[in-house]
Amino acid sequence: MSENERARILDGITVVDLSTFVTGGFCSAMLANQGAEVIKVEQPGYGDAVRHSGPPFIDGESPYYWTLNYGKRSLELDLKNQRATEALYELVEEADVFIQNFRPGTAERLGVDHETLREHNEELVYLAISAFGQTGPWRERSGYDLLIQGMSGIMSVTGEEGRQPAKVGLPMTDLITAMWAAFGTMTALYNREQTGEGEYIDLGMLEATLPWLTKQAGMTFAGEETKRMGTKDPVLAPYQTFETKDGYLNVCILNEKLWGELCEALDRPDLPEDERFELNADRVEHADELEAEIERTLGQRTTEEWIEIIAEDAGVPAGPVYEVEEALNNPQIDARGTVTEIEHPELGEIPVIEHPLRYDRAESGFDLPPPLLGEHNREVFRDLGYSDAEIDALAAEGVFGATADEE
Repeated sequence: MSENERARILDGITVVDLSTFVTGGFCSAMLANQGAEVIKVEQPGYGDAVRHSGPPFIDGESPYYWTLNYGKRSLELDLKNQRATEALYELVEEADVFIQNFRPGTAERLGVDHETLREHNEELVYLAISAFGQTGPWRERSGYDLLIQGMSGIMSVTGEEGRQPAKVGLPMTDLITAMWAAFGTMTALYNREQTGEGEYIDLGMLEATLPWLTKQAGMTFAGEETKRMGTKDPVLAPYQTFETKDGYLNVCILNEKLWGELCEALDRPDLPEDERFELNADRVEHADELEAEIERTLGQRTTEEWIEIIAEDAGVPAGPVYEVEEALNNPQIDARGTVTEIEHPELGEIPVIEHPLRYDRAESGFDLPPPLLGEHNREVFRDLGYSDAEIDALAAEGVFGATADEE
């Protein structure tokens, strides 16, 4: 490697990913971003169910699928076919990580459980993701993001007081679980480097989400009641969304110094002199009255004008509430090159949201587009040393499924 070339941290690591949807998919995308070779094993003719999540679709492709599968290769394997299962074992022998998010018991029925795969590779890091983990009275229940948001307590503190509990508007617990999965995989790989031993990771979505309760968990531990507060914060004020003349503005006041600076920027010297708003504890107690007073002032100018006054000139933490399109396209994101493009085999250039880790001494980033279903059937087995004739024989035996595309 030349002096100017930088390796990616997971170069040389191979991941075999049998998962579907978000928890495993985003995990393996994170690993691919760091240089791992990810082989996405899919159901022949149909693939990962997230391929069909929509609308919208772009020429039959799901942009949602893209966001979870940049940087991977797709392999169709019919695991009801014994020869396909044997072929999977050959992949596992050369792999470092295996990911599945089946309901407990399914991996055993398919012959891809940890004990079976360990016979083929003792150094394998095996990641089993499920809704509730591999043990406990709920282990066999299916579970998805909405269910876990409800059962984790997140929905009980999300939304407006006196109204129906609200779901966070993105698959939050799926993504939380995916990030724990990637973190667990990395730590297991590090441990393997030290000990030479593989690992089995049992990761349940519900348990993955509970540590993120932080502030609300702390309140519960102290015997206090949690509740829905809209955008307000249970222990800080003002720390919420306010309406301006033409939109919305988030203001984050964490101490008395910032409170004084905000009042000065708003030209409201009366506010800190009001005993209801003097200290943070007072402001939390009188949050509704405080909101009315601040919005009375903020309603006189546009969001952009207030950003210049509060955030840029006064240096007080404040920011607009962007639509998703604005979040993906603004001067800061453009300057950092976070949203770029990658060449898709059928659609030309498609957008890609790069992952945020920027190293001084290592490279990161996606080098492959989200794969077409079965796009790499032959390539994967060529890399294992199969000849074209041997791959033809696999296809004839139905390893790639009856409808798999042949080169």
